Amino acid sequence: MSDVLIVGTVALDTIETPFGKVEKALGGSAAYAAFAASFFAKPSLISIVGKDFPKQYFRVLKKRGINLEGLKIDDKTFHWEGFYEYDMNEAKTIKTELNSIENFKVEIPEMHKDVRYVFLANINPEQQLEALRQINNPGLVVLDTMNFWINNKKEVLIDVIKKTDVLLLNDGEARQLFKTINLVKAANEALRLGPKAVIIKKGEHGALLFTKNKHFNAPGYPLEKIKDPTGCGDSFGGAFIGYLAKTKDLSEHKLRKAMIYGSIVASYNAEDFGLNKLKNLTVKDIEKRYKEFQSMREF
Repeated sequence: MSDVLIVGTVALDTIETPFGKVEKALGGSAAYAAFAASFFAKPSLISIVGKDFPKQYFRVLKKRGINLEGLKIDDKTFHWEGFYEYDMNEAKTIKTELNSIENFKVEIPEMHKDVRYVFLANINPEQQLEALRQINNPGLVVLDTMNFWINNKKEVLIDVIKKTDVLLLNDGEARQLFKTINLVKAANEALRLGPKAVIIKKGEHGALLFTKNKHFNAPGYPLEKIKDPTGCGDSFGGAFIGYLAKTKDLSEHKLRKAMIYGSIVASYNAEDFGLNKLKNLTVKDIEKRYKEFQSMREF
């Protein structure tokens, strides 16, 4: 059995930034999260792709030790096309083709139903709920979402949040979901729904952790070279839960360290298009940047 179960999308992404363009690159919330988690733990991926999904992408995922038992194959792969201008914190969507993901029926293989660590990556909250119904007593559930689901499936999303241990949102989503400009107020509203911790991601400016009585601010890494921020939030979440699965420790101290590792992997991800940077990343690279994060926080 794997250490971490990741439910989300596997996609073909067409992305343009001021620094270049890629056509139908391997992407999707579950792909990024599973890749990031694989540096710390053994992930399994639950999603769906089409018959058009390139064979080399299967090989890329398997090479990272990602279990694909739960990856269904249907007609056509989810495709997203978008671009970034010089404000790299905001993607602008040109086209979204849901294809197979639209009517995806989540089925957790029997071998994964007792998994302890579950990451519900960005996907329809109805599919997130269905995944949770099939998992036996998970030890940690981490949830990510996006503005589209807040706009269109808010009630279902709230139901998922109530069953979640750690909620991940970016700052815009937190303000949107709880109708406030104040992030502290938004985090406290989220905590009242049931999660033990809320993490608000602020892109290049790092991330904030809120628990019942404490607050932690993880810095962003000061990158000189940013090519493509697509998947950075997913990479953050995957590395976060992967590190916690590795340590089997959910203390406040470990949550903070997991955030730093999430920020590190996300920072590397932004340095190239798609998963290109993470394909060649090593644990040594991650630990090197971890030491830099430590020095940035000394005062």
